[in-house]
Amino acid sequence: MKAAIMQPYLMPYIGYFQLINSVDVFVVYDDVNFIKKGWVNRNNILVNGKAHLFSAALKDASQNKRINEIELDTVWKKDFLKTISLSYKKAPFFETVFPVLENIINHEEKNLARFITNSLREICHYLSIETKILVSSEIEKDNNLKGSDKIIEICKRIGARQYTNAIGGMELYDAKTFENDGIWLHFIKSKPIVYAQFKNEFIPWLSIIDVMLFNSPSEIKKMLDQYELL
Repeated sequence: MKAAIMQPYLMPYIGYFQLINSVDVFVVYDDVNFIKKGWVNRNNILVNGKAHLFSAALKDASQNKRINEIELDTVWKKDFLKTISLSYKKAPFFETVFPVLENIINHEEKNLARFITNSLREICHYLSIETKILVSSEIEKDNNLKGSDKIIEICKRIGARQYTNAIGGMELYDAKTFENDGIWLHFIKSKPIVYAQFKNEFIPWLSIIDVMLFNSPSEIKKMLDQYELL
């Protein structure tokens, strides 16, 4: 069984969904420390032809707290949806996708980790990604473990024999360490993905929001396979 484990990111780029789609089980890594100015609660969309950073407002966020201990504020939601509407109302799939985004953003859950987990499940449903999504805090394990030891522990608990990580993890994880526990380590590297963004010069690796508004689910499904497994 193939598994991936990743921190919950809000509306992440398509590479995140390539990772989810490439495995049998995806574990939302919610019981690790929150990192400020990371990608947990923010990403980029297209506004006036340029990348625009959006952020979900948080209450008392701290790097001393775990992601699943942080609460969302609701003040950002209305303005964020308005920004999407104004920026993408002429996008080819706006009429189909905007109600999906409204449903996700207006979800009443205030816990950051659970809110993002719901958003990932909703987007996977829209894209017909059938990967099972679990949450790490709900998996019985030794929470005193750190780094690769904790990842290996989770893999063992869920019965995974292959662990796939984003390409950035090549500096963090050693294949031999995983092999010693009977787990094969792989890394996923996205290939360049280009599509029309109105008549603008293409800006890559924006939020999945941008991908969904400019491409059909069938087109996105093809993009999900545009990667190398190392």
